[in-house]
Amino acid sequence: MTGSSELYVGIDVAKARVDVALGRQGAVFQVARDDKGLAELVKRLKQVEPKLVVMEATGGLQLPVAAALSVAGLSVAVVNPRQAREFARAAGKLAKTDALDARVLAHLGEALKPPARALLDEETRKLEALLTRRRQMVEMLVAEKNRLQVAHTAARPLIQKHIDWLQLQLKEVDKDLGSAVRDSPMWRGKDDILRSVPGVGPVLAITLMAELPELGQLNRKQVAALAGVAPHACDSGTLKGKRMVWGGRAALRAALYMATLSAVRCNEVVGALYERLTKAGKPKKVALVACMRKLLTILNAMVRTKKHWNEADLASAS
Repeated sequence: MTGSSELYVGIDVAKARVDVALGRQGAVFQVARDDKGLAELVKRLKQVEPKLVVMEATGGLQLPVAAALSVAGLSVAVVNPRQAREFARAAGKLAKTDALDARVLAHLGEALKPPARALLDEETRKLEALLTRRRQMVEMLVAEKNRLQVAHTAARPLIQKHIDWLQLQLKEVDKDLGSAVRDSPMWRGKDDILRSVPGVGPVLAITLMAELPELGQLNRKQVAALAGVAPHACDSGTLKGKRMVWGGRAALRAALYMATLSAVRCNEVVGALYERLTKAGKPKKVALVACMRKLLTILNAMVRTKKHWNEADLASAS
């Protein structure tokens, strides 16, 4: 069977199975999400030679599917689920089944042509997995500490015991993350560059390496959009609405926010921008988002040029 070079394939990934749409109006088939099913998927897609395979980021379920297809030489784009849902509504696709979702993703690929992402190497996947687990443990710690404040006296010792255990486990995860960075010459060099910037600590540095492997390869507008700190216009006719930031990679944006809170106090470049914007009457939240974008732009330029903070030409990163 000979496929069209313009065929866009949509894949809806579930825990047990994978629904595949060969184009927005083509055939739909299913395979199991196991080694045998993925081997069958690769075989069938190589026969039709699609231009692009599109799937959603589904909490890690998509990773083995994307890896199998990428290794086989197929171009794969992993899109934000929110983008896929909004595209479906815009296209009038209100019903929702796995097969329909696969067709929507095929249609999205044909209409928007999202860029294919390079396959993450094993070191990056390890770093990403450890970072995800750290984030989950921090969320559990916050939840348990909140419960401790309102819990009955009888339950407090049990909650405190769990908090103590989570804190020990968090230290172990941090130790594993540090070892993973130190053991990799590539990560170690990038970590040294990132952490030379006042306000950037180990959490943001590792988050950038795991969540934004494109850092240093994009221009400032592209990297800001990926992180979700690029302002979007909201104008209509004579109405000039407020610029808003949304989308992007949520975990990355959260880590960047926390680092920027520190940077406005200890980083002369970021702090000066924050002070200038607030004195000009900008709301503090707006000024802080601008500082997040500034810090990310500086880090992107430093990684691209492989220069540390005291070596970098900060004017070129503005």
